[in-house]
Parts: sequence; structure tokens; C-alpha cells
Amino acid sequence: MSNDLALQQALRQQYATELYQALSNGRCVPPLSARWLQIGIEDAYHISLQVVERRVAAGDAIVGKKIGVTSAAVQQMLDVHQPDFGFLTRQMHFAEGASISLSANRLIQPRAEGEIAFLLKHDLVGPGITEQDVLEATESVMPCFEIVDSRIQDWRIRIQDTVADNASCGVFVLGEQRLDPRDLDLPKLRMQVFKNGQRISEGLGSAVQGNPLTAVAWLANTLGAFGIPFKAGEIILSGSLVPLEPVTAGDHFSLTIDGLGSARVSFEE
Repeated sequence: MSNDLALQQALRQQYATELYQALSNGRCVPPLSARWLQIGIEDAYHISLQVVERRVAAGDAIVGKKIGVTSAAVQQMLDVHQPDFGFLTRQMHFAEGASISLSANRLIQPRAEGEIAFLLKHDLVGPGITEQDVLEATESVMPCFEIVDSRIQDWRIRIQDTVADNASCGVFVLGEQRLDPRDLDLPKLRMQVFKNGQRISEGLGSAVQGNPLTAVAWLANTLGAFGIPFKAGEIILSGSLVPLEPVTAGDHFSLTIDGLGSARVSFEE
């Protein structure tokens, strides 16, 4: 093994340990990209995979995947101009209407976003996956709140930071409605988001790469290049239709998607 490769592997392990400890302790770390100037997307992905493997070894389980930073509104907010990707685990999933404890779930600087989630009935193995492949493999779609959270200080992230940090995953809540996507015009679905009774944002399905199917196909192909398939029964989050909204204890959120349904979540200390 060359010295450069050995150093690269050592740095991946070092930052994976650091991020796992940050996740476990509910604290932030300085941006990786400011300390490892040569870090690439592939390095970041391998860091995130090591963190997820440690979560699974500690008793968690992978239940799906997510794409993030897909809409122009979110890209401008975070100053990250390409999508990120990560893994969903069982412990991230909360029931519709849940009251989520920020401290118990070690959420540090959470932000809420509204999405369309996909439930798969067939495996999808990229690359080469098309929007039609995604449609045929999907059992149903549903409204979703994802509460993203960053272990990177002050959300000062580049794409490498958020990919290494498992796409800034926090927790997610799925609405109870389940509909066949073939019965919906996904790009034209209109979402409205409410915080403490006040409407704060709205967006269309087209905000996500023009079509949520396009986003899910991109994710299948991106992870497929790393040898990671989508599996039947998994949940796939397709990206936010609206800007991110900061979350504090006492907040109550709801969203509606015309023709699809609604979701609710609240937060406590």
C-alpha cells in the first residue's frame, strides 16, 4: 500500500470516528473540508458508510436512502450546489404526529423540510435506472417531514461535509396516506408547510430536479456506482420541495400535499 493510500484510509477512519462520536454525543465538529483540503466525494461517501456501519453494529438497521439538497431554494440556503445522499435507519423513523425530543435524539441544529417519500416493492440496482424504472418499482408515495441536522458547526458545509455526515440526516416522519404514484402528476403536486399554525412555505414536486422520479433515479444510479442497491421495502426520500425551517422545542409543524395527504410533527426539549 502506498503512503498516499494509507494516509487516505487513515483520514477516512479518523473522520468517521469523529462524526460517529459527534452523533452519539450530540455535538458539532469543525468542517472536514477545512481540515482535509483534498477530501473528495468518494472519501466522504466512505466516511459516511463507516459511520452507518457503526450505527448498525450498535443495534440500528438501514431502512432506506435519501437524496438531499435537490431544490434551488435549499441549494441557495446552504450554498451547496449539487445533491447529497445518505442512509436512513430504523431509529430515525418516527410515527406521524409524533412529539420528538430534541435532547433524547441528540438533535443539535435541526431544520424541517417537506418531501415526497417512496416505498419500494422491487429492488432497483443502478446505474442505468430511469424514471420509468422508479415508477414501476414503487409501491406507493406519501407525504414526509425530514428533520435534517448537521454535525458540522453552524451548517458550514461543502458537499463533502454533508455527504460524510450522512447527508445531514436527523429523523423523519411519514404521513399515513399511501397512494400509487401512477395516479398522480408528481411534478405538479403542491405542498404547503405550516409552523405553529402559520403557513411558512409552499412548493411543487417539480422543485426536486423537475420531478421526484428524476431525483430517485439519480440516487439509485449514484449509489449503484458504489455497489449499493435500493431494496424492496425500503423508504426513499426524494428531496425537499420547500426551504429548510429551523426547529426549536415547542414547535408544531404540519404539511399538506394536494391530492396526496398530510403529515404532522412536534418537538419538545
